[in-house]
Amino acid sequence: MKIFETVEQNLKARGYCVRTFATAEEAAAYLDSAIDGKTVGFGGSVTLDAMGLYNLLSRHNTVAWHWKSDDPNAARKSAQAAQIYLASANGLAETGEILNIDGAGNRVASTLFGHEKVYFVIGRNKLAPTCEEALWRARNIAGPQNARRLGKKTPCAVKGDRCYDCKSPDRICRGLVTLWGPMMGMETEVILVDQDLGM
Repeated sequence: MKIFETVEQNLKARGYCVRTFATAEEAAAYLDSAIDGKTVGFGGSVTLDAMGLYNLLSRHNTVAWHWKSDDPNAARKSAQAAQIYLASANGLAETGEILNIDGAGNRVASTLFGHEKVYFVIGRNKLAPTCEEALWRARNIAGPQNARRLGKKTPCAVKGDRCYDCKSPDRICRGLVTLWGPMMGMETEVILVDQDLGM
């Protein structure tokens, strides 16, 4: 797909396996066929939720997601120990950097270590030309939208316009991870979807 030509080349050059799909439904069908009989952990992600992946994968895998659990902390720990981990991104640079900002740290930690394989599922709306612009997107678009979605009382959620680098106890932007390439010893696949997905 033309929109992903540059980023796909750069991600592959960095060592990622990359697949592109025209629709979220096609991407979900691929993941449903690729992941079977595994323990699977989910990071908090509007993208993954909108794709219905929890229900699809739960039919033939053991799945842990704190968004779908009565005991979120236990689900986070189970997800951390899973064979497979699914996440999205707050920003993706055409140059190949993947950026995520996190509050509790479970999501970013699991993209760094501990799994057989990690999948990043990323819609076209997360794409930015440079790493700096991907970071700007993560802080000023994804951050405020997620804070508002979670009902936080941060300036970005109240005003909905940008990051204020606040000191609020409700702040959800507490850690930043920039991946320059897949971590050693952990296979990482990037799924690019030619639709707007997530925040």
